[in-house]
Amino acid sequence: MGSLNRPTFIEEANQRRCGYCNIAGIDEAGRGPLAGPVVAAAVILPSSFEANWKHLVNDSKQLTASVREKLFDCISGVALGIGVGLADVRVIDSRGIVKATRLAMKRAVDQLKPPPDYLLIDYMFLPEVRLPQKGITHGDCLCYSIACASIIAKVTRDRLMVELARTYPEYKFDEHKGYGTREHLECLRRWGPSPIHRRSFRPVKELCMLI
Repeated sequence: MGSLNRPTFIEEANQRRCGYCNIAGIDEAGRGPLAGPVVAAAVILPSSFEANWKHLVNDSKQLTASVREKLFDCISGVALGIGVGLADVRVIDSRGIVKATRLAMKRAVDQLKPPPDYLLIDYMFLPEVRLPQKGITHGDCLCYSIACASIIAKVTRDRLMVELARTYPEYKFDEHKGYGTREHLECLRRWGPSPIHRRSFRPVKELCMLI
């Protein structure tokens, strides 16, 4: 879907007409991997801005790593506020990935300065946050603020996994970022799970049962 659509400011404009000013787009990165935290970002953009990179913004999954890195700096330069939150593997394994994702999103919202008065969230709803909000299916492809949040979350998480690769070099986290690639599964079978592997996720859980 992201390849056929570019995100717009329609949702933000609709909420501004309703009187909201600090509208935050929220998205996450890292729900699917077998290792590492889930990371969420919340981004408040100005009501209008001009930039020669503006047309490049899209769902982070539709962008190359180099474009994401460039846009990370560009978005950081124009945003009125950016918040980042994460939930580590202990939270993921004890509460489940959905609750862990919502916790990461709440933590991202809590970091925002100025505080938001409305939330636009990719797919989810945050009952833990007592603010007016809207969950948007495929929001990272359709809503500009959410797309920006997806880029901030993805780059932040990728950088964190590169750092973790220095602590656990045998797993090559800098290459696959914790996703269940063939190479990652081979490393997992060879070395067993590391402290940052999600033992509640099936491939890791099945391996633990054999050890």
